[in-house]
Amino acid sequence: MNILFVYYVPSGGVETLNRQRSLALKKIGMNCHFLYYENRRDLLNDHAAPVFITNNDQEIKQILETGKYQAIVITSDFQALPRFQSLGYQGKMIIEVQGYGPKHVARKVFQSVVPLVTRYADGLLNPKTPHIEQLFHELFPTVPKFQFNNCFDTTKFSYQKTTGHPHPIVAWIGRIEDNKNWREFLFIGAKLIEKVNPNIQLYMFEDPTLSTQRERQKFEATISRLNLQNHVTLHANVPNENMAEYYSRIGDSGGFLCSTSKVEGAPYAILEALSCKCPILTTDSDGVRSSIIHNETGKYYTIGNISEAVTQAVELMNNTEIREHIRSKGYEHVKVNFSPELYGTHFRNMLQAIGVN
Repeated sequence: MNILFVYYVPSGGVETLNRQRSLALKKIGMNCHFLYYENRRDLLNDHAAPVFITNNDQEIKQILETGKYQAIVITSDFQALPRFQSLGYQGKMIIEVQGYGPKHVARKVFQSVVPLVTRYADGLLNPKTPHIEQLFHELFPTVPKFQFNNCFDTTKFSYQKTTGHPHPIVAWIGRIEDNKNWREFLFIGAKLIEKVNPNIQLYMFEDPTLSTQRERQKFEATISRLNLQNHVTLHANVPNENMAEYYSRIGDSGGFLCSTSKVEGAPYAILEALSCKCPILTTDSDGVRSSIIHNETGKYYTIGNISEAVTQAVELMNNTEIREHIRSKGYEHVKVNFSPELYGTHFRNMLQAIGVN
């Protein structure tokens, strides 16, 4: 059985998900192929499966005809539904939403595509993101809906013993754009450096091709205003295979991963960090609820409340008992609840429910 997964660019959490589910679904006899409309960087992580990069109708038509796909899973691109049908595809099409930025944006977009989804989509998929589930049920009552966790293979990406680091590392991962809330991370980092430890290092992992010049200028100006030039290290487009070592080093340094997002779907950076025993401090960005349980697998702070973030961060860094409890529980949580085997079962059941045998 061949399945095609479609997304805009091979970057971010969706690309990580695609590589993870490629292996998970192969175990149960499904051959995954991947179509991205464009690649804005030289790096392309190994998907262990065919990857196509094109936004040309004739080339996509050829891919669809050659692949003979029993189902297509389209992430976020609602317009692909009529497009693929016009190119001759007659199989099942599932719309997947891993995240759609601010809630008001998601609502506005979903409202505008109700006719498309109702007419063309055979199913709707999301990874247990509460606000997305709510919108699905409200706006698309007649379309079959499926909610289950993404998959993560802790045997392939997990903690690596490191030599440690002389100073705590506080890390952030995302795009330099408003929803990822980079400003708040810099303010939290500045306060920790001022009040807790002047030697704290701030690591920021990003894909610079996904930010605008204006936002980049604001970002650089904020670093200068907060006098963080000697504390912030930017890591651009780090190959995913190298990230396990980074997460492990952050955890061993006594630091943590700080997620400041306003709204998230199901961020893969959280799962990767948990699997590498890197503690997490996060906002309640909705989609993280399936992975972060306060004081069990990570810590929450109220978005916008810098002093609360600092208080939680200090406990996460200095209370050894709580820190080690969170590190071990976080790893076990991912291993049990995001296993490739569980994902394969849910995915197969979804296909069967929409008539794909």
